[in-house]
Amino acid sequence: MARTAEKAESLASESQSMSDALERVLAVADDKGTVQWSDVSDDITSGEWGRLIEQGILVDVDGEGFVVDDPEGVRDALGISEPEPTESTDSPTSDSPDTSSSADTDDEDEGWSRWDKMAAVGTIALFLGYSQAPIRNTVGGVLDIALGPLANVLPFYIMILVLAVFTGLNSTILQGKLMNMDKMGEYQERMQEIQERRKAAKERGDDEALEEIQQEQMDAMGDQLGMFKEQFRPMVWIMLVNIPVFLWIYYMVQTGAMVSGSGPVMVLPIMGEISSWNARIGPMWAWIIWYFVCSMSFTQIVRKALDVQTTPSS
Repeated sequence: MARTAEKAESLASESQSMSDALERVLAVADDKGTVQWSDVSDDITSGEWGRLIEQGILVDVDGEGFVVDDPEGVRDALGISEPEPTESTDSPTSDSPDTSSSADTDDEDEGWSRWDKMAAVGTIALFLGYSQAPIRNTVGGVLDIALGPLANVLPFYIMILVLAVFTGLNSTILQGKLMNMDKMGEYQERMQEIQERRKAAKERGDDEALEEIQQEQMDAMGDQLGMFKEQFRPMVWIMLVNIPVFLWIYYMVQTGAMVSGSGPVMVLPIMGEISSWNARIGPMWAWIIWYFVCSMSFTQIVRKALDVQTTPSS
């Protein structure tokens, strides 16, 4: 037991974050009896969780969770006193915080907010515009009120280029604002650490450690879902803005608002002269190819210019 206290003191002296991690797992263990990764994943990093297991601060209890090996020794190392029992009441008083509202706030912080879900529903509805002409014509007609005058002045290929720059800028800004690269990096760091510890346990033939790591891998499956949600959340908002723009271009071409003259509408590199925006180049229409070429090119330029990171740093 004394060794556990020494290890806790050594870990706490490394950094304030490690000290906070010890205090957090101790608080959860005092409250619930056991502590699991899912209980503390929002407060400590996977690296700190792994260190606590490796140092023997956390001990597995038959796959039901972990317990703190020497709670009193850890408290002494951290310089905190034993928690006093709290009185529970059946109904909240006027002085107590509104736990239901705080729980709702926590749910929104951990997952998708109400606005994210509404944006997802809107995006799905707009997706139907690709196959349903009434939706496409409605969205295109509304946007044409604003974009139509500009389209009458600019050549259509320039108009597509302008819109591609706009959607690329929109995508970059939303990714930078909504994607939590630190959290995604923690997900990847934890999975990499688990794999390294599993490899080391295999090499030394430690079956007990392998069982603990296997259980931790099962718990980490939730992290995979969390990482997917972090990646997909900005895409919902990006598509909510970009799909209507794309539908307007589709509407303009399909309704014949952009009728080509006697000559080519433009000349594409390698592909040569394009006589109509509806001309097919392989399985795709010419206007789609031109849009994606412009969009992908300018999106990369905007990301470099704004220094927006779209992948976790290794």
